[in-house]
Amino acid sequence: MATLLFFGRLGDLAGGVERALGLSTALSVADVIGIIEQSDRLLASALAEERVRYAINGTIVDGEALIEDEDELAFLPPVSGG
Repeated sequence: MATLLFFGRLGDLAGGVERALGLSTALSVADVIGIIEQSDRLLASALAEERVRYAINGTIVDGEALIEDEDELAFLPPVSGG
């Protein structure tokens, strides 16, 4: 099972900070968002926003990066502060 982590407001939209996703083959981050969209369009729309960043196993990646079973995919919202 791959672990999906949702931080900040994304966790609020997801209804929690963590979900599990069983993968039989490697999928791109964009494909994972597509799977989420099938059941939650609002969350998928937020995950696809330009300013949201993705990290696989702690490394920042783009939407074409592949996630495999047992990986951790984090969705990182934009941060602000000063």
